[in-house]
Amino acid sequence: MSEDVKIIRQIRHFNRFYTGTIGLLNQHILESNLSLSEVRVLYEIWQQDKTTAGQLITSLKIDGGYLSRMLKKFEKKGWLNRQQSSTDGRTFFIHLSAAGKRLITSLDEKSAAEISTLVAPLSDTQQEQVSGAMHTIEELLSGETAANAAPEIQIRYTLQPGDVGYLIYLHGHLYARESGYNLEFESYVCKTFYEFLPGYNPAKDRMILATVNGKIVGSVAILASSRHLVQLRWFLVHPELRGQGLGKRLLEEAINFCKEKHYQKIYLMTTSMQHTAIALYMKLGFRKTGEKFLQLWGQQLYEQRYDMELI
Repeated sequence: MSEDVKIIRQIRHFNRFYTGTIGLLNQHILESNLSLSEVRVLYEIWQQDKTTAGQLITSLKIDGGYLSRMLKKFEKKGWLNRQQSSTDGRTFFIHLSAAGKRLITSLDEKSAAEISTLVAPLSDTQQEQVSGAMHTIEELLSGETAANAAPEIQIRYTLQPGDVGYLIYLHGHLYARESGYNLEFESYVCKTFYEFLPGYNPAKDRMILATVNGKIVGSVAILASSRHLVQLRWFLVHPELRGQGLGKRLLEEAINFCKEKHYQKIYLMTTSMQHTAIALYMKLGFRKTGEKFLQLWGQQLYEQRYDMELI
């Protein structure tokens, strides 16, 4: 069997499965006796706030006559209002009435509840895999991949109000989900920042934060222990930005700062569960110098120390 035939069969198989799944959801969503197309039109008007029939035809790729009949029905039901343009008497803007907004809000809430029920048996990781796969399908088939493949990442070196709280949240949330750490780990992260902040000195310490649209998506820090020794801490990359070289970029920034300040040695503490990070540490020149077995953060694991000599 050729690869083309396999791909076609797989897509058809997925279509049958997904059509059945959506059909089950729509049985509940459409208790309003609206068709799926009618719900789509109402939802688009709701999202656009003020639009025109022509814009709806373009965005939804819907027949003009079919749309016209829908809009007349919505007006008769009291869900829709039209407003003549002040600059072009032939153009009418369409927007939902208060009753229309109540209807679509109710349908939207019902849809969200049904989807939540659908994915509830899945773990957090599996839910993200499903969401990510759907996003990939949408990107590839819409041709938007090239435009959206590389979000613009900004690097900054200063702490702003709220940063530490968000970093604590990211560590607690991601390590619980990916490594099974319990609340003791989040408490530990809080303690490390509590000890760090009073003595934070940008002249000898360095916070390196990666952001996308102002939101922190990665971090690493260098904390001076003495004139010659520093510790690398709080290395983290958000799952949505992994696989793009951001982790390596953050670590190289940290190492370069240490070299500029003429520090002689960097050390870090981690656990044996952090396989991806450890591989990157070793690739950049760190070597394991210590290890001990611990019952820590709800897990049995090895705490490990890694060092890098800079001279």
